[in-house]
Amino acid sequence: MLFLCVFSLSTFTFASGQTESVTSSQDEMAKPIKIGITKIVAHPALDALEQGAMEVILESYPDAQFDLQNANGDMNTASSIAQKFKADKVDLAIGIATPTAQALANTLKTTPVLYSAVTDPVDAGLVDSYDKGGAYITGISDMTPVKDQIALLASLTEIKTLGHIYTSSEANAVRLAEMAKEACEELGIEFVETTVTNSAEVKQAVLSIIGKVDGIYISTDNTVVSALSAVSDVTTRAGIPIMSADPSSAEENQILIAWGFDYYKMGQAAGRMAVEVLGGKKTADIPTGFMTSVEDIDLMINLDLAAELGITIPADLQEKAATLVKNGEIIKQ
Repeated sequence: MLFLCVFSLSTFTFASGQTESVTSSQDEMAKPIKIGITKIVAHPALDALEQGAMEVILESYPDAQFDLQNANGDMNTASSIAQKFKADKVDLAIGIATPTAQALANTLKTTPVLYSAVTDPVDAGLVDSYDKGGAYITGISDMTPVKDQIALLASLTEIKTLGHIYTSSEANAVRLAEMAKEACEELGIEFVETTVTNSAEVKQAVLSIIGKVDGIYISTDNTVVSALSAVSDVTTRAGIPIMSADPSSAEENQILIAWGFDYYKMGQAAGRMAVEVLGGKKTADIPTGFMTSVEDIDLMINLDLAAELGITIPADLQEKAATLVKNGEIIKQ
């Protein structure tokens, strides 16, 4: 529920005999906007999204107060955070990733909720249609080009079997796994999947399939991305390349290629949407936002790892990359 300032008026008589209505000093100090932001886990992409949203909101509401929460991959914690936001009567809440957005939607029935980094908000039950928001909810999708990502990896090295690790309890991850399987069927690639319930299980999961695959595909599954270093440790030793949908988290890990959204820009988009809602626009009148601009997509290529794996990266592809890892350095282009 948006915060409404109610001013009490007092009438004062000046020496000139004129009267003027002014606000009392106690009531004229409007309470700052309170915004709750909750994310399912902490990792570079989601942290960047959070930062981008706050920066944009602060441009319009410089006194805004933020309650930043991290569910650490636990749905019970996500629900508790939503209850906290309700008790604190935040003016708007932002849920980063599907589980936290669902927790907010289930709890804050009359407070505006914005979802972000949610692959399929309709499938997740957050809204009924991409074309319009709900009574108190709308947001930004991070639907990613799964088939194109897998095809790109297959164009660089022979991929007969592709491994995929995903979180069985996360709607976003399950939907992306379905899309990856469909893509592999269309591309003539055998799909080998394994599931986890938390980040501690990720390393064992990749160990269970590493001898059966020619490559690994990592989607925007937040639980798996938060343990990306564990995945890359195993694949590097095995000489298996990774295609990741999250460039933000790939730079510091041994990822051959990452192609996906700039999550900081997604955060900025969420921030602009928040400003609209705080300004009075109804969430029902705001359709789901999609990051479809070329400027929203980043490509990261690790040339050092490519050399180790004996993979040649075409020059034209290198030119398209926003980030290269070369000679141990991260180069922004």
